[in-house]
Amino acid sequence: MSTTSSSPSQLRVRTVRLAWTTDSVPEIRRTLVDDLGDGTVPQRIVDEAETVVAELVANAILHGHPLPDGSVRVHWKVRAPRVEVEVSDGGSDTTPRPKPQTTWAPSGRGLRIVRSLAHEWGVTDEEHRTTVWAALGGPSRRRV
Repeated sequence: MSTTSSSPSQLRVRTVRLAWTTDSVPEIRRTLVDDLGDGTVPQRIVDEAETVVAELVANAILHGHPLPDGSVRVHWKVRAPRVEVEVSDGGSDTTPRPKPQTTWAPSGRGLRIVRSLAHEWGVTDEEHRTTVWAALGGPSRRRV
């Protein structure tokens, strides 16, 4: 399921609900890149958003719980050149945070990658829902 909206101020908004499976990671990468591929967002930001959304969806599926409908929700807002991505799941026992840097760990780099690419990022924990968001290409509209 997907919804899209826009306004005269060139704000584009889209929400996608994905199956609670790792197969959703390449699906959301393609969907986001297709949506941002109209030339209004610089290619560097599109590439960064693709990496960030893949990391956030993978983390949600690996460490969280599905939303009540069995899905993970991905929402993005675009006001070129900025893109803000949010990934919501059914919450977990811990708050998402980057793991300390280690040389030989086989995993655990996802939020460190997000932190390095995003202008800013954050976590919103609510009862039975965790949303991790990242702003690319400039500050989040959460502050602007």
